[in-house]
Amino acid sequence: MSPRNTVFKKICKDKSVGIYMGKRDFVDHVDFVDPVDGVVIVDPEELNGRKAFITLACTFRYGRDDVDVIGIAFKKELYVCTRQVYPPLMDKEQGTHTETQAKLLRKLGHNAYPFFFEFPDNLPCSVALQPASNDEGKQCTVEFEMKVFSAESQDAKICKRSTVKLMIRKVQFAPEDGGPPPSVETTRDFLMSDKPLHVKASLEKEIYYHGETVNVHVNVTNNSSKNVRNIIISVDQVATVVLYSNDSYGKSVAIKDSGDSVSAGASLQKMYKLIPVLANNKERRGIVLDGKLKDEDTNLASSSIIKEGVLKEVLGIMVSYKIVVKLIVGGEEEEMGVAAEQEDEDGNVSGGDDMAPQEK
Repeated sequence: MSPRNTVFKKICKDKSVGIYMGKRDFVDHVDFVDPVDGVVIVDPEELNGRKAFITLACTFRYGRDDVDVIGIAFKKELYVCTRQVYPPLMDKEQGTHTETQAKLLRKLGHNAYPFFFEFPDNLPCSVALQPASNDEGKQCTVEFEMKVFSAESQDAKICKRSTVKLMIRKVQFAPEDGGPPPSVETTRDFLMSDKPLHVKASLEKEIYYHGETVNVHVNVTNNSSKNVRNIIISVDQVATVVLYSNDSYGKSVAIKDSGDSVSAGASLQKMYKLIPVLANNKERRGIVLDGKLKDEDTNLASSSIIKEGVLKEVLGIMVSYKIVVKLIVGGEEEEMGVAAEQEDEDGNVSGGDDMAPQEK
């Protein structure tokens, strides 16, 4: 998250317009989203009769800006809202909504003007696929951008020297009250064995914080004639690109090869600790991260929470997490999953709906 008591500012090259903001991280609390507010400063002499505008845009990028295939660019604008800030269309007092704006207006003087945006309910949160070290250009990402520019009109051609851009993030916080602890179990029958192998896995709670240890309780009752040679536990991140392909990608972000065995007729009850953090996955391409701002670190992406009445296709990239307990039995593998969804720093990890056992 952006540090407190910090003002972010950026001035365009010809000094005609600039933007000041008290924060760059805006939280989606599910019930409401923090509004975007700040101040635009103008230089009337440099404007020379031009107007000043500000735009809030949400863009889904899945390629470099300079790559164009048969006239189709690899980006899609999910939301764009532009407003005129100079000459002002309302009194400054009417446009001032926060104490930060009021302080900036007092400090910057009479050439500063407030702006205020509210996010629509159907916009996704900021996420990005972690690129490889040799990848160039824009990464696959859902990003938010504030753009201030001066022009004769809103639709007139915009000069780069009269434009300034500032990236912001929309981050997800899960609801504080979680449901019951996720738990799932499965039974596997084997050829030439009269009795089955039973496996149960459970978590201690439904909601976790970033960096928090996930304790996985595993109970194996091996009534079969087979020997369990190993137990492997992992936290898997599942990312689905829903906007254009609906492809799903699974990556383990924390894994523990226990080396534990359970002989025929025996049982095992044990707790395994896993900590899914970005620090252990910085070199892995394709991991989904929370949107990254310049010179700031980020986290593994928060779980996507689909609000009622919102189509999942507009979310761009959907993210969820699951716990997978894998048993190596003889020459076969028995796999079962307990799903969990992870939230951002200061946010939570919350249980998902995919609780069914999976077999391979």
